[in-house]
Amino acid sequence: MFIIGSHLSISKGYLHMGKEATSIGANTFQYFTRNPRGGSMRALDMDDINALATYMKEHNFGPVLAHAPYTYNPCAAKDDLRNFAKQAMAEDLERLELIPGQMYNFHPGSHVKQGLDQGIEYIVQCLNEILFSGMKTKVLLEVMAGKGTEVGSKFEEIARIIDGVKLKEYMGVCIDTCHIHEGDYDVVNDLDGVLDEFDSIVGLERLHAIHLNDSKNPRGAHKDRHEKIGEGHIGIDAIARIVTHPKLTHLPFYLETPNELDGYAKEIALLRSIVESA
Repeated sequence: MFIIGSHLSISKGYLHMGKEATSIGANTFQYFTRNPRGGSMRALDMDDINALATYMKEHNFGPVLAHAPYTYNPCAAKDDLRNFAKQAMAEDLERLELIPGQMYNFHPGSHVKQGLDQGIEYIVQCLNEILFSGMKTKVLLEVMAGKGTEVGSKFEEIARIIDGVKLKEYMGVCIDTCHIHEGDYDVVNDLDGVLDEFDSIVGLERLHAIHLNDSKNPRGAHKDRHEKIGEGHIGIDAIARIVTHPKLTHLPFYLETPNELDGYAKEIALLRSIVESA
């Protein structure tokens, strides 16, 4: 089953996101766990959460991806920013236990000139404090584009973080096609080579999700500028190879392209036609 969805707003509730997903031809979706520009969380509504869980079963959904807001920086230079990230992520994971089968994706953060080693150490410390035995949620590190002092733009950095986590059985990875393209991995001309490299350094068994985006910039730009599918420097041919690659077809794909709902619907229809004709 091809699992495809897009980023949706939680502003109208959990069940509304599920119905919005099916309205655009999706069978999964991604959402921010809280206000992406601040720290406020949506009031807990168990009826709404349970209604979504039922709706997902009825419509054969793949795993939903909860995305931590970009404001979290677990390797920040300032203690208060690191503590906020740790507290917010712990609260997110506690809430995600209410809908089993979700995944939780976060950006490793920026070390802010402290150095890569210090940044990785802080991220590992955060994860070792918030992960707990028996949790139902898989926590995903997102591979980044390498903008500024971002941690996690190289597979080696992702592997170092996971290696330092005590409960690493709860850890996984989300690859963003725009990010790794701009991080200088050649997914256009050497997708097999990129996947082999990831497998040798991190392990393909750790890959649990893909953010499917084109890129406004050429390979190696390190700027993180998403583009609509087929309209950027990755291009529709390379995107087609990604969604039909035998090592990736079992994974859920999540669109983060610069679109409204109608744009996502067109992209999902295009991608489904590519997969069905492969």
